[in-house]
Amino acid sequence: MKNIILNYGKRVLGAFCFASLSLVSVPLNAQQVTVRASIDSLQLLVGEQTKVHLEVSMDADRKLRLPVIRDTLVRGVEVLDIAKPDTQKLNDDKRWVISQEYTITSFDSALYYLPPLEVMVDDQKYRSESLALKVYSIPVDTLHPDQFFGPKTVVEVPIEWQDIDVMVYSIILMLLFGAGCVFLIVRLKNNKPIIRIIKIEPKLPPHQEAMKHIEEIKANKNVQREDPKQYYTELTDVIRTYIMERFGFNAMEMTSSEIIEHLLQVKDKDSLKDLKYLFETADLVKFAKHAPMMNENDMNLVNAVDFINETKLEEDVNAKKEPTEIKVEEKRSKQGRIALMCSIGATGVISAVCLYIVVRCIIGLFF
Repeated sequence: MKNIILNYGKRVLGAFCFASLSLVSVPLNAQQVTVRASIDSLQLLVGEQTKVHLEVSMDADRKLRLPVIRDTLVRGVEVLDIAKPDTQKLNDDKRWVISQEYTITSFDSALYYLPPLEVMVDDQKYRSESLALKVYSIPVDTLHPDQFFGPKTVVEVPIEWQDIDVMVYSIILMLLFGAGCVFLIVRLKNNKPIIRIIKIEPKLPPHQEAMKHIEEIKANKNVQREDPKQYYTELTDVIRTYIMERFGFNAMEMTSSEIIEHLLQVKDKDSLKDLKYLFETADLVKFAKHAPMMNENDMNLVNAVDFINETKLEEDVNAKKEPTEIKVEEKRSKQGRIALMCSIGATGVISAVCLYIVVRCIIGLFF
């Protein structure tokens, strides 16, 4: 009988210990997730804002789903903004603390009960504590109504240059580039050839042209003293060019003797004596390295001038030669058409951008 009582006592004691351990284990597991809520200010004036903080502490290997809040917490309390959740890692990343902020406000004075915020951790619900919010209306001093003023009348603000300068510049650019675009489009459609006018000034008579070059040779004293070969080359070239244009045969390709023979057909031998001496001296200088004296150089220069004056053809003094105009037509090439089309596109785009800026400025000023 005694043994039976002892066995029964052991069973009762074991059942009591098991029940005790079970009761202890429940709160231990429940302590793995904590949900806290707090509010920055318990009292607000109508229209002021405050923040509600939600903090969830849990193990890192668990899944969390925060509450889905739209535009109100309760009727009369509006949610203005929901910040992104912030995660803090603890205990070597084994424990996480997730916090989130809600910005709220109210436009009705009252005492509001804010219900607990509910989160889901591994499909299990956890709730925070409830909160309270007192919203006060703005006190109005009805004893001194003179302190309050009605709405202001609408004041016309004058338009200044800084308000329209961009619009004015844009209008000017739009007109300029628009006109250029229209002009280029007309040119492209007409497809007219490009006409260039070349003016040709009247050519001087042979004797005047020759005398002009001789004056240039005469003015260059250094060539006479330092380089006789160049001096006589320039002088004989002037005489040869004059003979070719005056008498009509190619004296530039002839020797000195051949030139004299051709001139004997229109002049006598005595009149060509000085010219022959000029050519002979020039040949000696150019081919035999003859060094003539300065007076000899001057004499040959005078001989060249005398020959020109004796053989020149006088022209009518009253006759005035006008410049000759030559019109040259050039067809527009493919590259020219491409360049014209690109120019049209560029001017069109710039005009459109300027028009857009003008419209935006007008809307900003008057609407």
